[in-house]
Amino acid sequence: MLKDKLFTLLEEKEEQMIQDRRWLHEHPELSFEEKETSEYIAKFYEGKDCQVERNIGGYGVKVTIDSGKPGKTLALRADFDALPIEEATGLPFASKNPGVMHACGHDAHTAYMLSLADTLIEMKSELTGKIIIIHQPAEEMPPGGAIQMINDGILEGVDNVLGCHVMSKMQFGNIYYHEGPTQQARAKFIIKVQGTGGHGSSPHEANDAILIASQLVVTLQSIVSRRINPFDAASISIGSFDGKGQFNIIKDSVTLEGDVRCMSDENRQLIEQEIQRLCDGLAKVYHCEIELDYQNDYPVLMNDPQLTKQVVAAIQKAEIQEVNEILDGGQQNPSEDFAYYSIERPSCFFYIGASPKGEVYPHHHPKFDIEEGSMLIAAKAMGAATLNYLGLEQ
Repeated sequence: MLKDKLFTLLEEKEEQMIQDRRWLHEHPELSFEEKETSEYIAKFYEGKDCQVERNIGGYGVKVTIDSGKPGKTLALRADFDALPIEEATGLPFASKNPGVMHACGHDAHTAYMLSLADTLIEMKSELTGKIIIIHQPAEEMPPGGAIQMINDGILEGVDNVLGCHVMSKMQFGNIYYHEGPTQQARAKFIIKVQGTGGHGSSPHEANDAILIASQLVVTLQSIVSRRINPFDAASISIGSFDGKGQFNIIKDSVTLEGDVRCMSDENRQLIEQEIQRLCDGLAKVYHCEIELDYQNDYPVLMNDPQLTKQVVAAIQKAEIQEVNEILDGGQQNPSEDFAYYSIERPSCFFYIGASPKGEVYPHHHPKFDIEEGSMLIAAKAMGAATLNYLGLEQ
């Protein structure tokens, strides 16, 4: 069976996955700055029987594995940017770049995908259709690398897209999935409240921006509690309240910065409208100016139900020896720019349990780490789904 051959080749490459992951972990680069990482990826494919295109959507790399036979075209995506975090893991292969760290697992995504792509290239004569490997930069920072690669034509001729993410808070040995809306949409807003400054002894002569901004912070919470269906997921968080001043001086202006998450486009539009309405209303009530800068970025990640069923069935049938359970993991709170692919093509994004031994830290934490065995599971799961999709393993 092709699946058995694929798995054997991947097992032989596990040490290579680990070496690649550790090199990438030592040399992290921030979103839109991943020149060295992109070079590393492109160099990996030198001399291999595939087509490599560089600088797509920034530092993105596209690899085409063309069997030369009729069939569908499937894209497999792995991201490779890091975060502005000072690493505190103490690992022997910890980041060598101060203030930058692979604290989300994108190093593992790239490492497993390199070995999987290498294996699929070796097996090219036994495949059908085409496989497009999307090595994507800048997942962490809006507008994100996905939309830029899409704008550069990465999905031309592609029928479907698959991706996966290692998860430190999910049990190692398990694979998780969900159908339909799976990860939240995200927006950022900045609100500037312009009042009138004054002296603390004469508040009647001023128009206190801190008071107005405080009222705004409290009132904004009524949007989720009173405008959103209780069965829907949504949140509004104020992450910055820039009101620092002198104790006896009434501030004339305050700037707020906030974050919005929700699980439907309808609520996404509603929340934006309601924030604008509250800003306009409080400006009238307090006789001041309130300026709103609202920026939608990543949309809801939608897992196509039919494709997701097919992927899960393929992974189940593959009977991956390292996998204990395949579970519906439910909806996930974080946002993910794979969502842009899911808008353009029916897609499936699933999750690989990667909880390490000992204390487990969440993604984006200075001590974040994964169980490296999760990379082989990711490669086998994605490989099994790919063979099934191409009609080679039923």
